[in-house]
Amino acid sequence: MNISLELIAYIIYLPIAIGLTTFVSQHLFKNSKIFMLDIFNQKTEIAMATNKLFKIGFYLLNIGFALRIIEIYDLIGYKDMVEVLSSKIGGFSIYLGIVMIAFILLFLKGRKASKQNNMRIQRENL
Repeated sequence: MNISLELIAYIIYLPIAIGLTTFVSQHLFKNSKIFMLDIFNQKTEIAMATNKLFKIGFYLLNIGFALRIIEIYDLIGYKDMVEVLSSKIGGFSIYLGIVMIAFILLFLKGRKASKQNNMRIQRENL
């Protein structure tokens, strides 16, 4: 059985892309629970539900993008395969970092809006 270099590259790329997405997601959403609790004024149920929905969106967005850019073709040798995989995985890692920062900024923006709303409510109650 002759397995093409392209198939080998796909077999290497997919677990790495999914593994990177899973790794980043686990760390991001484990630590974002604090933000969610703050945003939702310690209402655990809604904070955790929202966090889980963000996590699902994160997976869909990033795994979808990883699958969207998977195209690998015309590999002549192992050197080409390593270079293409480095480019694909490196590019995906940069993309994943940008998306992670965007999610962190989203959490910070939500926290800021929540604090401003709480201050407004406190002023109204005085």
